[in-house]
Amino acid sequence: MSDVKTLLKQIKDEGVEYLDIRFTDPRGKMQHVTAIVDIVDEDWFEEGWMFDGSSIAGWKSIENSDMKLMLDPASAYIDPFYAQKTMAIFADVVEPDTGEAYERDPRGTAKKAEAYLKSSGIGDQSFFGPEAEFFVFDNVRYDVSMERVAYEVDAADSPWNSWTEYEMGNTGHRPGVKGGYFPVNPTDAGQDMRSEMLSTMKQIGMKVDKHHHEVAASQHELGMIFGSLTEQADNLQKYKYVIHNVAAAYGKSATFMPKPIAGDNGTGMHVNMSIWKDGKPLFAGNGYADLSDEALYFIGGILKHAKALNAFTNPSTNSYKRLIPGFEAPVLRAYSARNRSGCIRIPWTESPKAKRVEARFPDPAANPYLCFAALLMAGLDGIENKIHPGDPSDKDLYDLPPEELADIPTVCGSLREALDALKEDHAFLLKGDVFSQSQIEGYIDLKMEENIEYEHTPHPVEFKLYYSC
Repeated sequence: MSDVKTLLKQIKDEGVEYLDIRFTDPRGKMQHVTAIVDIVDEDWFEEGWMFDGSSIAGWKSIENSDMKLMLDPASAYIDPFYAQKTMAIFADVVEPDTGEAYERDPRGTAKKAEAYLKSSGIGDQSFFGPEAEFFVFDNVRYDVSMERVAYEVDAADSPWNSWTEYEMGNTGHRPGVKGGYFPVNPTDAGQDMRSEMLSTMKQIGMKVDKHHHEVAASQHELGMIFGSLTEQADNLQKYKYVIHNVAAAYGKSATFMPKPIAGDNGTGMHVNMSIWKDGKPLFAGNGYADLSDEALYFIGGILKHAKALNAFTNPSTNSYKRLIPGFEAPVLRAYSARNRSGCIRIPWTESPKAKRVEARFPDPAANPYLCFAALLMAGLDGIENKIHPGDPSDKDLYDLPPEELADIPTVCGSLREALDALKEDHAFLLKGDVFSQSQIEGYIDLKMEENIEYEHTPHPVEFKLYYSC
């Protein structure tokens, strides 16, 4: 309990008034409950916090709803967005009668994936570096009802406002479609907001390195320095939290939807991964792009299981508005050094310690705990079964002739296809009880509910195409 004692001292010394307990539901949304510090002591940390698991979609039924949150003292930080001084802390979900990890708790799944890596003997550390993009809008409206399905977004710095009349005049400085990559201000109007986002992330203890405008208008990215699997899943939840709240403080709205805008780039989350053993990088070697055999097999596992992985890495119906063959998204199950047109890229680096594999198809709609755990398990399956990925694809895959393109398999084209693929291909996730059969079935049911709602709802473009047929 030494960590708890240290934390309790910090709470007292810094005048913390509330402890905000946070956990993540199966869809990846962070949830919280706030306790006044008057009731917080060592026994409270040891006993945990009871809550109603039946109120979380995809978890307990009402007749067996009691669940417990066990706080992780190492994850605590002062929340910068509350008026009353509040310390936020991540929690794991456990069964109250046994104290065992709840099998559908995403954070628990991430921890079990890390434990499985160690037990496998392949490595003892896995490092993840997600690169999550996002859009920022000034106004967002949407409605889904029996008589109306509509949405509208607006951003003053988007190209469609080049002819808009503003009271103070229209400056005309804004990026064009697919023209947002790295322009300076005033074309890039998000500098101060992104700087505040990055500074806030640093303030709460995250390791960060950069920020910039992305390719699409109103699209941005901040940089996090890599860390261990569960640590980075925690950090991605903080990343989203900070971005949403800083944007709100600027009177704006941030979204991690993969494809909120038609006709411009979608939002991805490239995930950089590496495994280490005994303090040495396992992926560095003498093969293609200075990769080891283990790295190639890791790639082979991801490419083999890519369609099942899509259920976790691209878990929204909107994800597949981005993953369309022939456009900017990496849908082809191929790998290459530096080439950004395939599913897997090996970034160039001089240092063996930085040798890593980058999965380019995930997006930030993913639950980070489940996404990272599934990617690791697929890669480990590749190493365990020596699944070679075949020859690399160093050509621009976007410009391949049809006869060559036909020979390269793709990722899924819809959420339904991804869920069906997960149904058929999930044995690799069950190893070491990292995922459970019940968890996977519950997740499929939960996501299929979303898919059915989507499939049953007419789309405005269908009125354009078919109303007068």
